[in-house]
Amino acid sequence: MSKSTGSAELRTMPVLAVRGIVVFPGMILQFDIGRKKSVLAVKAALDAGREIFIVTQTDLSENEPTAEDLYKIGVIAKIKQIVHSANEGIKLHVEGIARAEIMSVVQEEPFLTGTIQPCTEPNFRTSYKTEALSRIAQEKFEEYIRWFRHVPPDILLGVMQQKDCGKLADFIAANIALDFEQKQAILDELHPVRRIVRLNTILNDEIQVMTLEREISQKAQEQMDENQRTYMLREQMRAIASELGEEDNPQEEADEMREKILALNMPETAREKLLKECDRFSRMPYGSHEGSVMRVYLETCIELPWNTSSPERLDLARAEKILNRDHYGMQKVKERFLETLAVRKLSDRATGQIICLVGPPGVGKTSIARSIAEATGRKYVRVSLGGVRDEADIMGHRRTYVGSMPGRIIAAIRQAGTNNPLILLDEIDKLGQSFKGDPSASLLEVLDPEQNSAFQDHYIDLPFDLSRVLFITTANDASMIPGPLYDRMDVITLGSYTHDEKFHIASKYLIPKQLKKHGIKAAQLRFTPNALHALIDSYTREAGVRALERTIGTICRKIAKRIVSDAEFKSFSVKVSNLEELLGPKKFTKENLERRDEIGLVNGLAWTSVGGEMLPIEVAVMDGTGKIQLTGSLGDVMKESASAALTCIRTRAEQLGIAPDFYAKKDIHIHAPEGAVPKDGPSAGIAMATAITSALCKAPVLHSVAMTGEITLQGRVLPIGGLREKSMAAYRSGIKTVIIPEANVPDLAEVDRVVREHVEFVPVRRVDEVLPRAIPSLSGSGRTEEPEVRMPVGQQQRVLPAMRQ
Repeated sequence: MSKSTGSAELRTMPVLAVRGIVVFPGMILQFDIGRKKSVLAVKAALDAGREIFIVTQTDLSENEPTAEDLYKIGVIAKIKQIVHSANEGIKLHVEGIARAEIMSVVQEEPFLTGTIQPCTEPNFRTSYKTEALSRIAQEKFEEYIRWFRHVPPDILLGVMQQKDCGKLADFIAANIALDFEQKQAILDELHPVRRIVRLNTILNDEIQVMTLEREISQKAQEQMDENQRTYMLREQMRAIASELGEEDNPQEEADEMREKILALNMPETAREKLLKECDRFSRMPYGSHEGSVMRVYLETCIELPWNTSSPERLDLARAEKILNRDHYGMQKVKERFLETLAVRKLSDRATGQIICLVGPPGVGKTSIARSIAEATGRKYVRVSLGGVRDEADIMGHRRTYVGSMPGRIIAAIRQAGTNNPLILLDEIDKLGQSFKGDPSASLLEVLDPEQNSAFQDHYIDLPFDLSRVLFITTANDASMIPGPLYDRMDVITLGSYTHDEKFHIASKYLIPKQLKKHGIKAAQLRFTPNALHALIDSYTREAGVRALERTIGTICRKIAKRIVSDAEFKSFSVKVSNLEELLGPKKFTKENLERRDEIGLVNGLAWTSVGGEMLPIEVAVMDGTGKIQLTGSLGDVMKESASAALTCIRTRAEQLGIAPDFYAKKDIHIHAPEGAVPKDGPSAGIAMATAITSALCKAPVLHSVAMTGEITLQGRVLPIGGLREKSMAAYRSGIKTVIIPEANVPDLAEVDRVVREHVEFVPVRRVDEVLPRAIPSLSGSGRTEEPEVRMPVGQQQRVLPAMRQ
């Protein structure tokens, strides 16, 4: 700061401290004051010649400034006019007279009074330099107001007419919007030349800053104008649509969908594709067919749970409790899923094997899947695959087709609302093939844990992660599942229920369920244990418990009718004695099995998709010309098995005491009862051979013996499948002895304990061991020595006869 070298008279006068305002000599200014000290200083100045020293505060936040809070250079001003306001404030109108410096503060109360020394400007000589500096200042000021600020014409005229560089600097600084610190720097400079130089520097910097501001503002304005234009156009389209009665606006819908897509945490590629579809949809005319197709497509994609998961519960104790609560037995299935939960608890990245539950109808395959979903905290969705013949049902239809839609897998994910549900693929063995493709081939990608992380439905046409989905499939017959699909699944076989298991299931689960379903209290209807046993034996004969549940429901309906119609009804007990009254005559009796030995009648065993069944084989021999007749809806494999059995017996005719020329003089008729039911398979080979031998030798077959096994021309007995189901059927029918191929001995470990306790299993290698056991008269003694059975390691024991009752 340059100061005067000359001396000036010291004056004592009131001091007015102002915030954010700098007053210059020759400047006329009007502003408001409201602080008490300021008002008192103005009043004192009015009484002492209307002159007051105006100085700027260094700190704008200070409300009671002291000498240290004020700049040294200020302006002696003349008070032109004051106007009192209603809130005790004053509107002050002043004119700057001369620069001055506050030398000291005389008093601070009740207002500031200071010793003031006017500043004397140093002498300087007007030259070309000062003239150039003045012109530069005038040009900068003109540029400033031309592009960025609007000032009154008289100010512009005053700038153009001013020739003194010092006064020009003061005049320009007083009339442009600078920060108060920049203005104070100009006020502090007493030398006119240095003052105009400083002003030029400040003006140049300010113009550069304002140029950038203007560019930024223009860009923002252009963007705003574009947005405003877009908004106006959309509003016009909305208004036009409203006038035409077309309230649905594609543009508005596209904007809403775009917001939803951006809110979804989906993969980048999927987001970009859907946003492009939104842009296309926004340009579609209202009501167009293509617009409707795109709308449905976008809505479908938005509704998919791209990153929505349900919290998975991995509490093994809770899961085991739920599974035991809902299902009796089924230990193998429960243990398998508890193992899966344990692995998931140890590793989040574990992708479990796809589980396939194979078993006859009614054993609880579908219901245990629902319990597993509850135990793990997953959403449950069932997808029925029975009768599906079009691969588009699995992979979806491409959008080029009319009425296209996603496949059943993506539809199930959408229905669940989470990306980690439990999806039950029911009846996977009922998939068919047609000219529309092979659905089972489409399931290969879905059920492969190594591939389904990027499953691509034809309709969605975007990769969707299925690796977190828990897939469970069910089937009645595993042999009907294609090999590649079967190889991708961990198969768990569910066998038929024993009598005791059905009794426990009925008493613990089925009866309470049916009572609740029919609105009957437990005290109003009771089933005695003997009645339940009779229901199982005399009214149902099945692998599962579905018919048993329907029968219990029938009883509940009859009792419900009595409860409603009889006002005095209290309770009813279902006993063996009143079962026929409720359900009619018994449907099944143990007398259905022949109770005496018959010639040419053998108890075979069959394995069907609904469990094991008894398959009686009848053979009749008559005088004739050697004709062979096969009846009973036998399949090609079974017919070939009958031919092999007949040839095997012909090779042993002499040993068995059969006339060697019987094939030329006897007609043989082989029949499997229930002729309307198709039958096929090679496992009835030894049963046919035994029945043919019995008919030719006129020797009866033991009615308490059943058998299963494939036969060869040389009389070897080959292994069969479904031993567990077949043995269960024999047990239900009261069979005491079952003849099986020796190669099937390891399968006895899978047979239920109750069956092993009540049925004697006789393993054989050749048909020569079968005939004496089934036809005692052929051995002379009626029984043969029981062969030793070789069990798997750890289970080596002799097959003991069944317990006799």
